Amino acid sequence: MSTTLDIQKLSHMIKAKRGNQGLRAVAEEIDGISASTLSRIEQGNLPDIETFLRLCQWLEVKPDFFTKKSDKKSESTTAVLAAHLRADRTLSEETAEALIQMISLAYQNATGKRGQRA
Repeated sequence: MSTTLDIQKLSHMIKAKRGNQGLRAVAEEIDGISASTLSRIEQGNLPDIETFLRLCQWLEVKPDFFTKKSDKKSESTTAVLAAHLRADRTLSEETAEALIQMISLAYQNATGKRGQRA
C-alpha cells in the first residue's frame, strides 16, 4: 500500500479558508510562506514539506488529513509521477498534464484498465 498527498484537497481547503483575502495578506498571516508559493499550491503544485506543515497548522488539520492510500501499484506509481511532474517548475502546466495523460494511458494499456487517471 502506498500513500500520496491529495494536492487538490489541499488546494481547495486553502482557497476556501482564504476566501476573499488576497494572497499577500494570507502569506503574511502564515509566517514563512510567500504569496507566489501560495498561488502555486492553489494551482495544484506540490509544496515542500516545511511549507506543507505550515499550511496544515494554518488550516488547523493534521498532515495525514491530505493523504490518499492506494493498494494498486500502477495507480500509486502514476499518482507519484503526476505529483512530481506538477511540482516541476521547469515544465509548463500544459506540458506536465500532457505527460501525465501519456503516462496514465501507457499504464492503462499495459494493465488493461481503461478510464483511470492520475
